[in-house]
Amino acid sequence: MYINHEWRGLKNKYKDMVVGLGNFDGVHVGHQKLISELVIIAEMNRSTPVVFTFNPHPLEVLKPGKSPPLLLSQSAKQELIAELGVEVLLQVPFDLEFASQTPENFIKKVLHDEMGARGIVVGYNYTFGYLGRGTPVLMQKLAPIYQYDIKILPPVMVEGQVVSSTLIRSLVLAGKVKEAAKFLGYHPFVEGQVVTGKRRGGSALGFPTANLNIDENLLVPANGVYLARVYIDGENYLGLANIGIKPTFHDKTRNVEVHLIDFKRDLYGKNIKVSFTKKLREEKKFNTIPDLIKQIEKDISQARAEWFEVEHKKGQGSI
Repeated sequence: MYINHEWRGLKNKYKDMVVGLGNFDGVHVGHQKLISELVIIAEMNRSTPVVFTFNPHPLEVLKPGKSPPLLLSQSAKQELIAELGVEVLLQVPFDLEFASQTPENFIKKVLHDEMGARGIVVGYNYTFGYLGRGTPVLMQKLAPIYQYDIKILPPVMVEGQVVSSTLIRSLVLAGKVKEAAKFLGYHPFVEGQVVTGKRRGGSALGFPTANLNIDENLLVPANGVYLARVYIDGENYLGLANIGIKPTFHDKTRNVEVHLIDFKRDLYGKNIKVSFTKKLREEKKFNTIPDLIKQIEKDISQARAEWFEVEHKKGQGSI
């Protein structure tokens, strides 16, 4: 997949583009449906499937300090979009000048004059242009003038609820990662470099942990202990993740750390991915270190049992 940041003159580089428009934060099952439709339409018409999005998120520019935390890093977002078969990802720098143009100007100048879009795919609630006044209805109205086909996707539903980034954020913030996965199409995860922590896990407790340095703009689940799958250099391992302030040790800084079960290698400096599959319990303050150790042992036993059940069901074809 090619990644571009410049929309001007793009029609001279790519043939008959079919363009999917949106923020695609999370690349959740609704976004996946839209992008899959985009790729199918492009293949049928021997055209180039293009995803048009912005970086940074428009709200970071329009409402500084009030934009929601991101569900995915840019690199993770790019990877998921590429896996869906998109040939070109257009990540346009968003600024106040771009935001000030009228919806009609965006369609004429950007999509038609510079990109030569032959097809457009959008969700039912997509808005664009100055003050978000542009709608799919306007795009449909102007389609004959600027000679593009348009497909407007209806809401994607999961268990009777409309899939949205807002809903997913609320679930993740509540620690309901298993429920969030139904709407994401994958389990919520964070990525980061393993950094040096207080080294209590190995020396004081006997359960070494990897402390992650995570982008402050990314959404992190609610405090608690989670069953996790940890991805390192193409391999994955069973893990027990703790999110919070470690109240037993009177820490004040919130962080993410993960104990990899039956894993002995040094991870300092490595970039790893921690996928949260289920919340096991709330973070808790223990009166003594031995009490904490006993709880961790119970957590590890529960983690093993949970994963044994998952693998057993996989072997039986249940999931």
